Amino acid sequence: MTGTPHIEASRGDFAETVLMPGDPLRAQALATRHLEDVRQVNSVRNMLGFTGTYKGERVSIMGSGMGMPSISIYAHELFDYYAVKQIIRVGTCGGLLADMQVGDLVLASAASTDSAMNRQRFGDWDFAANADFGLLQRVHEQAVKRGLNIRTGNVFASDWFYHPDELFIEKVQRMGVLALDMESAALYALAQQHGRRALTILSVSDVIPTGERASHETRQNAFGEVIEVVFDAVLEPEPGS
Repeated sequence: MTGTPHIEASRGDFAETVLMPGDPLRAQALATRHLEDVRQVNSVRNMLGFTGTYKGERVSIMGSGMGMPSISIYAHELFDYYAVKQIIRVGTCGGLLADMQVGDLVLASAASTDSAMNRQRFGDWDFAANADFGLLQRVHEQAVKRGLNIRTGNVFASDWFYHPDELFIEKVQRMGVLALDMESAALYALAQQHGRRALTILSVSDVIPTGERASHETRQNAFGEVIEVVFDAVLEPEPGS
């Protein structure tokens, strides 16, 4: 069998750096707009994946689907079978601060969670799911240089989109959490498990305290100008290399 149960690409079809939006159509749009010499390397279950070049450097973009089980399948196979070295999640989030606006950026330095996945992975202990500091530092520096409105801190990756706990938002706000997503805690733990690097950068699509929401079109087209910041940061040579 070529590939894995969920990815049809052959070994070598993916670059060492993979950007992962949740929406496969966003992956297609980002690859079309920002990469040269693009070719599609996966279409299994319509989870579209592409590889091309950015300023001469190979890079891949592939959808992850929604939720920790979905991104865990794809990230595991990318790390384990395709020898991917770093995955950068470029997703949307619910912002928890009243002064946020749709389109603001959040860098997830760490990801809390209500999921049991990392507890099962870590022998029923609490695992501190954190970003790769080198990736985080480089992306933050590039964003600041470009004048982008970016915040760095803890996010909360939930198994729930419609959370049954009526006090959930109040609880996470009280702990200083910046935003909600559904993937980052699992991605960070998988990267640690495989000895690889991971980072999440999120675009605020909903400001929960004010009720401001992005349209479906805005969500799908998120990260238009931010992608080049991410590429320039993560593809630059590391200090001392």
